[in-house]
Amino acid sequence: MIEIEGKQVFTELDELVDPSHTALVVVDMQRDFCAAGWAFDRLGVDLSMYPPMIPRLARLIAAARAAGVPVIYVQMTVLPGRLSESPAQIRFNLRLHLASHAEGEPLQYTLDGSEGQAIVDELVPEPGDLVVKKYRSSGFWGTNLDLLLRSNGIRSVVMTGATTEGCVESTARDALFNDYYVVIAEDCVGSDDRAQHDASLLLMRHRFDLATADEIVSVWSR
Repeated sequence: MIEIEGKQVFTELDELVDPSHTALVVVDMQRDFCAAGWAFDRLGVDLSMYPPMIPRLARLIAAARAAGVPVIYVQMTVLPGRLSESPAQIRFNLRLHLASHAEGEPLQYTLDGSEGQAIVDELVPEPGDLVVKKYRSSGFWGTNLDLLLRSNGIRSVVMTGATTEGCVESTARDALFNDYYVVIAEDCVGSDDRAQHDASLLLMRHRFDLATADEIVSVWSR
């Protein structure tokens, strides 16, 4: 910890992820995005980063529960008839995965209440975990995530999930803008585009603290 003009600032990992004021945020680890046989896989999107990442994230989630760290799942949600999507959001959707999808109908995924919206089987929420539905890339935009964090005395968030350059980075930025410390669990985030994943981690490394799952688990298991 350092002090700057009378303000104490966390600088060490054990301060940043102290279980007494940290939450684990799991972004968009949903079947349609990450699992074989579901929406993105059927489009031919590359999901190869997820099988090795999911067991690490499962271990981190288990360590969080054991240490009393709140686990918050952020769940992408699309309402029937695209009632939750503006024209600008639909244009954003059209830009996703042009290589596999091409310009045409917007992507269909994570319809509210559908099986594809569900969290992947390996990471299913347990009683006591929180689930926040979101309708935009950031888990803070138009949701109660900030309220839940503040209501539980949270000062730091450990960010995990998918995709690194998309909803993870968007949520991480908004977490900072809402005055939370942000730690990226760098081996518990993934993408369907490795180049964008690497570029996002390069960018975030200069803005946030990055740590491996093992390093975070080491703090939580003391």
